[in-house]
Amino acid sequence: MSPIASPTVPTLERVVDEQAQRVGARIRALRRAHGLTLIQVAERTGLSHPFLSQLERGHARPSMVSLERIARALGTSQVELLAAGDPEQRDPDDPRPQVLRSSEGARGPFSQGEARLLVRGARAFEPLEWVGANTDPGDYYLHDEDEFLYVIEGDVLLDLGDDGTARLGPGDSAYYRGGTPHRWRSADGAQFRLVVVKQKPQLPDPPTGRRRDRSQP
Repeated sequence: MSPIASPTVPTLERVVDEQAQRVGARIRALRRAHGLTLIQVAERTGLSHPFLSQLERGHARPSMVSLERIARALGTSQVELLAAGDPEQRDPDDPRPQVLRSSEGARGPFSQGEARLLVRGARAFEPLEWVGANTDPGDYYLHDEDEFLYVIEGDVLLDLGDDGTARLGPGDSAYYRGGTPHRWRSADGAQFRLVVVKQKPQLPDPPTGRRRDRSQP
């Protein structure tokens, strides 16, 4: 993939704001969890290596298009990355129940639909509400984590690659293992609404204080 024009990288080495810093830290953690270097992510996304470096340090803010490319490269969602900037994130060890109202939750365009994160903060899994009407399924999604899908409204064609395509209606569900290519679209051009629950990507343990190989950015 040839590099696309990346947003201008600020000349000053400073954090744009706290939200940009949190989003950048989340991107860096996911990249390292997948064992990828900045150069490899740049190759997968078509974004420049310097821009990605600035982004991870909170010195630049990605466009929605750039964030979507990064999310796909890291096997996650644009909404999940946006949610990392939520200032109201809770401690993942907080045992108290969490209630999220219909007007709450991180939202954002996600491929050819809109998704809303149904939980706040780091949790063991990532439930998303997905609303779309796309008849073009787009590219396959492929990630290491298992995923569950439940249809609330509309008729959906779920394409599972070599495992075939299933037509799902309200009340139908599907579960597929990590590594299964998948994508979906409206079966009739009408709006559909899904709940998609994915395992949380496994992040590396906290640093042990050992010197990190600087050849792996």
